[in-house]
Amino acid sequence: MSAPDWAPLTGFRVAVTSARRADELSALLRKRGAAVTSAAAIEMVPLPDDHELRMHTERLIDAPPDIVIATTGIGFRGWVAAADGWGLANELIASLRAARIVSRGPKATGALRAAGLPEEWSPESESSRELLQYLLEGGIAGRRIAVQLHGATDDWDPFPEFLDRLRAAGADVVPIRVYRWHPAPRNGDFDQLVADIAEQKFDAVSFTSAPAVAAVLMRAAEMGIEDRLLSALRTNVHAMCVGPVTARPLVRLGVPTSAPERMRLGALARHITDELPLLQSRTLQVAGHKLEIRGTCVVVDGVVKELSPAGMATIRALAHRPGTVVCRADLLRALPGSGTDTHAVETAVLRLRTALGDKNIVSTVVKRGYRLPVDEPLARAQ
Repeated sequence: MSAPDWAPLTGFRVAVTSARRADELSALLRKRGAAVTSAAAIEMVPLPDDHELRMHTERLIDAPPDIVIATTGIGFRGWVAAADGWGLANELIASLRAARIVSRGPKATGALRAAGLPEEWSPESESSRELLQYLLEGGIAGRRIAVQLHGATDDWDPFPEFLDRLRAAGADVVPIRVYRWHPAPRNGDFDQLVADIAEQKFDAVSFTSAPAVAAVLMRAAEMGIEDRLLSALRTNVHAMCVGPVTARPLVRLGVPTSAPERMRLGALARHITDELPLLQSRTLQVAGHKLEIRGTCVVVDGVVKELSPAGMATIRALAHRPGTVVCRADLLRALPGSGTDTHAVETAVLRLRTALGDKNIVSTVVKRGYRLPVDEPLARAQ
């Protein structure tokens, strides 16, 4: 048999919100067939200009911590690089060397060891919760704890509960917010991306950091479309996150999320490739054909059939209740725009039949409407 002329993500539209490595993620998704739209949700505050980071660094040099927590590899390396730029790297490493050092995962561990700072312990799960439990069991009352954080914005902190639990246990916490972020500027590509998510013009949106999630939510609120955006994310636009920390702001709002087992960019691309067709496609056996309905196309017997927005709206409306007659008035309401002439339905059906290649896939029921003559629904119908 010949290979299909489509890739796993053919016909699916994915929004990419990453600030870092967006081109890499976009390329991985496009290679798998997705139509990708990318707009960075956040912008980084340059480390040399981050006066808060320098102030906390100098505080730790003057009063070394008892415990150091490294949460990300890039964040810890960035902190050391910033200190080096200020001529403070040697003093910083010396102040941290006498402390108990714990790491949230292998990348943070690698960054610590590269700086000559061996870790005391790191959870295999890369879980902040497990890391917190380890510290609480050992007792931290009265201890001065430096927590290297990655991805804070001026309006949002990715680890508020983590820091609060440390303080509640009696610790003096010094938060080291490396790579603070601002939301992307107004009235640009990011605003359009947020509006398109709310309009359900994507099948999935990818998030590689919790600050990007926060920026999307904040911008939607500023634009007055927060309710529509959340409705989209709770229904037809699937939130694909790189890991549980990234997903947490959405989970709190009742948004379903999914994530790969490993918190890596390549793993996220593979996860989207594997999961999105299961979540956002519908497969039926119709008039002797295998029909798979995707985001922007239909695959008929392994052949991609490109459809117009009106064609996609029509086939989805018919597939909502396979085999059942759908009246012209209901199909008219499903079409893009707000037309009132049912002749638009007849035109849409005619063009849909032509695009599908077999007029029998959409059958006419005289004086009632149209239906998909289903042979049997397949397992992936949803």
